[in-house]
Parts: sequence; C-alpha cells; structure tokens
Amino acid sequence: MSARIIPASVEHVAVIAPRMREADKDEVFAAVGRGPASALLHSLRCSDLAYTVEYDGRPELMFGCGTTNMIANVGAPWALGTDAIDDHPTHFLRGSLFWVREVRKRYASLLNVVDDRNEASKRWLEWLGFTLSEPQPYGYEQRPFRIFEMKA
Repeated sequence: MSARIIPASVEHVAVIAPRMREADKDEVFAAVGRGPASALLHSLRCSDLAYTVEYDGRPELMFGCGTTNMIANVGAPWALGTDAIDDHPTHFLRGSLFWVREVRKRYASLLNVVDDRNEASKRWLEWLGFTLSEPQPYGYEQRPFRIFEMKA
C-alpha cells in the first residue's frame, strides 16, 4: 500500500463523494442539508488548508481547516472520507496527530461540531485531544451534535 497526502482539488470530490462513509453522509446532511459532493466542495472552498489522502493513487479522504473567526483566530477542522480509512488505521491515526499539531500552530483554537450518532468520530476526536460538549440540537435536522474544541 502506498499512501500520500497531497493538496486537495475539485477533482478529488468526484472520486470520494460517491463512496463517502455513511456516518459522514448522515452527519453533513443533518448539519447543513448537503449531499456528499456539495459538502466536500463547500468545505474545500471555505478552507485555508485542504488536503487529500490517497491510498494506492486513489483519493479516499479530504480534510482541512478554515478560519471561522479572524479576530479570535478560530479554525474549523473537518475531515470527510470513505471506508478505506478504516483499512489503514495506523497511517490515519499517525497522520491525524501530525496534522492537528501543525494546524494548532496556525490557529489560537480549533472548533467545530460532530454528530452525536458518530461514535467513531467522537472517539477519534477525544483521542486527538479535543474536548466534546454535551449534545445539543443543531443544524438542518436539529439532531444532537457536540461541539468539539481544542485551545492552544
């Protein structure tokens, strides 16, 4: 298996969107009422930093971070991908730790939301060192979401 991280592009959306993980599809629809391609395009366009993880030359995950508050220097990290990330847990987890350390250099704090149904993402965020709030209704479907946050 070869893995590499490259700058994200619009072309990667067409490869990842049709195969997006069910939990990610459910989360973006519940939060903002968007389908996979629309959510990836929106995230890409709103990001200061955006990358794609390729396994054996095939895009499997897009992730990034965009500024949500310039005065307080708050970034909103995001990651949306396919089930292939489950096939490469060591690479994914090590890469996640490295990426969070790098992003923290750029922002005073990181803040976003996670669907409370998404158990794997909540465990991953806590493992990375994020603090999760209690669930509260949020977004398009007003489902329970948790704010996740990491301060510098």
